[in-house]
Amino acid sequence: MDPIRVLQVFTIMNRGGAETMVMNYYRNIDRTKVQLDFLVHRQERGMYENEIEALGGRIFRISPVHPKYFISYQKEISKFLGDHKEYKIIHGNFSELGYFLYKEAKKQGVPIIICHAHNSKMSLDLKAPFRFYWKHACRKYITHMFSCSKPASKWLFGAKNESKAILMNNAIDVNKFSFNNRKSENMKKKLGLVGKFIIGHVGRFNVQKNHDFLINIFHAIKNKCDSATLILVGQGELEEKIVQKVKKMGLEDSVLFLGSRADVNEVMQAFDVFLFPSLFEGLPVTMVEAQAAGLKCIISDTIPAEVEITNLVKFISLAKPATYWADEILIYKDHYKRKDRYAEIVNSGYDIKENAKWLEEFYLRSYHING
Repeated sequence: MDPIRVLQVFTIMNRGGAETMVMNYYRNIDRTKVQLDFLVHRQERGMYENEIEALGGRIFRISPVHPKYFISYQKEISKFLGDHKEYKIIHGNFSELGYFLYKEAKKQGVPIIICHAHNSKMSLDLKAPFRFYWKHACRKYITHMFSCSKPASKWLFGAKNESKAILMNNAIDVNKFSFNNRKSENMKKKLGLVGKFIIGHVGRFNVQKNHDFLINIFHAIKNKCDSATLILVGQGELEEKIVQKVKKMGLEDSVLFLGSRADVNEVMQAFDVFLFPSLFEGLPVTMVEAQAAGLKCIISDTIPAEVEITNLVKFISLAKPATYWADEILIYKDHYKRKDRYAEIVNSGYDIKENAKWLEEFYLRSYHING
């Protein structure tokens, strides 16, 4: 019997948090029973597309959700769903931006329409007024509310619906990230950073991740610790701006821009401390990964408390100056020993194998009840 096919909807399948989370699930579900296809809103290929196709997934493209495309976009969505009646389950991973999709799917009788909350706030941009309206309006069209955390549920679905949201953990392959001293030493040698105090960050270069303040923190660290080195993993629209700031502050010899990496698990082995001063988050996958890697995590208190699944997390207010953050990070230069945190992560419910089985069963049960 052929597997059921579930349509996942994203902006683009690059290495972002939500995208990485879904790929973790995709690799671990039984694809003889459930197959994932992807509807994306960019013409350029995303970094995960080769792997998606290798796993048997199909990729469809549609126009971006942008004010100048609203009319044509609705027509495209209507035609797409009309041409693809095989999808009984639509899993939207771009929150309120799925408003037109959810509305049309409801109109065309799609029985399972999932809206997945991955964030606890939104950036202010041209689409902000529309997005504020959409997050309220889309609720009547969706059948299931999924979320990565309680704050994300409350923001997207409202306080009255928070308890109705289904928590889908941002699970990882814990074995891949577990700390290994030999791997750590080898990665430091590979990067030419033996003997350095390495502060690491993984995240897109956008406003949300607060790289501007992150560089200020590192500058304060460098003033007190000459061996300090910063590793930045990720890409994004603000990358060049941050590159220029690093040069202006005379830090270019101490900051490594590694771009988007498929081996984040290996790179994390080289870190000594994980720094994450985001302005807002849902529940970042990279924070689960960092704790699995046994890293002390210094993060902003705007991030949901649920992210603390080990005793490695320290929350700091963004109102505190960069020098305060720097002093807190320097405490851990020589005063904590990394170790394997496998059992803690698994016992907290973030192991991908168990979570993938749950999602597989949810899809199958929903499909056969409504198929």
